[in-house]
Amino acid sequence: MAEANQLFKEFKIQSVSEFFRRNAAMLGYTGKIRSLTTVVHEAVTNSLDACEEAGIPPYIRVEIEELGKEHYKVIVEDNGPGIPEKYITHVFGKMLAGTKAHRNIQSRGQQGIGISGAVMFAQVTSGKATRVITSTGGDIIEAWVKIDVDRNEGKIVKKEKHPNPNGWRGTRIELEVKNVRYIRSKQGVYWYLKLTAIANPHAQIELIEPDGKLIIFPRSSEEVPEPPVEMKPHPMGVLTDDVYRMAKKTRKNTVKRFLIGEFSRISEKKVDELVKYIAALRLIKTEKDKNVQEQLYERLMNGEVDSVLRSFRGYTKVVKQVARMMEKPPEKLSWHEAEEIVEAFKYMKFMAPPTHGLRPIGEENIEKGLTGILKPEFVTAVTRPPKVYSGGIPFQVEVGLAYGGEIPSGFELLRYANRVPLLFDAGSCVTTLAARSIDWKRYRVDDPERTPLVLMINVISVHVPYTGTGKQSIANDDDIYNEIRLAIMDAARRLQTYLSGKHRRLSQVKRKKTFQKYVPEIARALHILVGVPEDEVAKYFIDFIESRFANIEEPVPEEVSENA
Repeated sequence: MAEANQLFKEFKIQSVSEFFRRNAAMLGYTGKIRSLTTVVHEAVTNSLDACEEAGIPPYIRVEIEELGKEHYKVIVEDNGPGIPEKYITHVFGKMLAGTKAHRNIQSRGQQGIGISGAVMFAQVTSGKATRVITSTGGDIIEAWVKIDVDRNEGKIVKKEKHPNPNGWRGTRIELEVKNVRYIRSKQGVYWYLKLTAIANPHAQIELIEPDGKLIIFPRSSEEVPEPPVEMKPHPMGVLTDDVYRMAKKTRKNTVKRFLIGEFSRISEKKVDELVKYIAALRLIKTEKDKNVQEQLYERLMNGEVDSVLRSFRGYTKVVKQVARMMEKPPEKLSWHEAEEIVEAFKYMKFMAPPTHGLRPIGEENIEKGLTGILKPEFVTAVTRPPKVYSGGIPFQVEVGLAYGGEIPSGFELLRYANRVPLLFDAGSCVTTLAARSIDWKRYRVDDPERTPLVLMINVISVHVPYTGTGKQSIANDDDIYNEIRLAIMDAARRLQTYLSGKHRRLSQVKRKKTFQKYVPEIARALHILVGVPEDEVAKYFIDFIESRFANIEEPVPEEVSENA
């Protein structure tokens, strides 16, 4: 007893904030360039979400001010709806808190960690509080926020109120961070904002670099996406713990009403079917012969629930017991009963979950985004129909393909999840694996490393299966992998058609030039033979050649076509 007491003298409960303070790398704060990009990413993501939910075309201004060696002030300002005063400490100072983390809804941020993680990173590297200036249209609130890591709470160390004669709305945050670097690399702030502008053509984004240079990524679409809609969980995508916890919180008065009201694709008829499946599973587990038991499970999987039930004497009694369970108050549902419900779900057939809550960028907007930022010669986009992974979680894949124009030579993959650029951990991402699996030679791209080609992939879902809390890589799920491949191949076929036409036009241009090359020689020969003036003969043949090649466009530079 004495030894145990001695061991537990150092026992301490660690808050969420304290955990992430010690493990900041899990949130993406690893490396000097990546850490600065992550700070900007978290602030810009919040701004985009806030503006879209309020139906406001986003205007976002990012300023990186150099204060010293590896010491910067990061300023992000938006024209969003602002933050009510009482929520400032929750938004910027409390981990795992937010408007979407607890809902089944598509969003850029899914964990409620992002901006409070950035505030904490600034705090632990510079010791400074984060300055927040915000207004919902009334007074302007200026507050300096810090995080109490022991309590996982935000605290305002200083606050001022200012009049707002012009009715300004929006939010501006200023964070001081150290041990970071600003470099114009493909993992830096500039590249992140450029990719964000491509996937969000409805947003105007401005960047002031440390040297004072202003870069503007202009808005290319006035259409603000509709805010995503919360979706009920699908029976095939839930765990026992989900059902058990939801049952304790629901306001429905029976288990039956709870299942119908809180889940998608469950009706009264489905509940009656569920009763049979639960009863059948209870009876199968009483069968002592393992071979017979396996046969019964297989029949149940094939939907032969009535036949399986009739295999047992007194099955009606078990069915009535399960039916009574459906009439009990949900809060009295036991763990074992929740487990039976989830097990039965796996044997039943359900319609695919509704996908009305998914908000893709859209083919037209992808093309606008790629055209506005990259200035390509050819662009196309594909938005695949919604699908589900893990049995019941809806997702959708979009692909954009841009070729030529001002794009430099070399294949470039732009990865996104819910419109958010993924700049790191590319090797383990399903988007990278799918892109590498494509045989580009089939689509007239013989040497991707020399071809001016950009491939954009966006995966959207209510729950993107990230490989880590840094949210920079999507797990290799077979359903998602296959959908990405299908989308890429669809877009690649369109590129193939364009390149084939381009090659045909080039071939015709070469033929035309060849004929034109010999016109003077033919004119001289015919002049000698028949006495017709050379000018008349040359004009005749030039007009003839022009008429035969009348539909040929201006020549395309040969070196570009050969690279393709």
